[in-house]
Amino acid sequence: MPPLPSPGPDTCRLYLIRHAATENNRAVPPVLQGRRTDPPLSPEGWQQARRTARFLADVPLAAVYASPLLRARQTATEIAAARQLDVQTIDALIEADVGIWEGRSWEDIQKSDPEAYQAFMRDPAVHPYLGGENMLAVRDRVVPAFEQLMAENLGRRIAVVAHNVVNRVYLAELIGLDICRFRSVPQDNCAVNLLRFRHGRAKAVTINGIFHLAEEP
Repeated sequence: MPPLPSPGPDTCRLYLIRHAATENNRAVPPVLQGRRTDPPLSPEGWQQARRTARFLADVPLAAVYASPLLRARQTATEIAAARQLDVQTIDALIEADVGIWEGRSWEDIQKSDPEAYQAFMRDPAVHPYLGGENMLAVRDRVVPAFEQLMAENLGRRIAVVAHNVVNRVYLAELIGLDICRFRSVPQDNCAVNLLRFRHGRAKAVTINGIFHLAEEP
């Protein structure tokens, strides 16, 4: 396979990745995982991270960035290792603050905090996770962070490992989807999204690529 050409001097290509799985992601039912706890990757998650690193092995990445949370940094380390790159953390890309709902399932939340749950489900742009952030607050910190990062990396390919809500909110913004519908944007663990930034504007090229995670024969 011939090497990928470098982006033009006015272009950045960003491989946006959701972190690999933790035990919380695979709990039955799954539990919310924001920023107030910081679990490591599960054994399955480490396998996902290694598969993602192999998938990106031929991509000439100039830099690898991550949220400061452990699950994002561990995933990014697998991608950076083969290139002898250091993982650079970006505080603004930390996962949403889910408040007192951290570590709880939606089923439990619906029963214990019905009014807050219904308000969040109706309009998460305005109504926050109870004691945490709403989606406007997430958007207002992550959109400038992504745009600044890409503007600083023109002519390069870079990878960023972030989170479910962070990625969904930013991708919803790029495709013109109302922020209230951010949950309609799929983001599996270790999904790869390809973004292009050119002439000061970002575009989503692919969303939620997960074929590299298929079981190996």
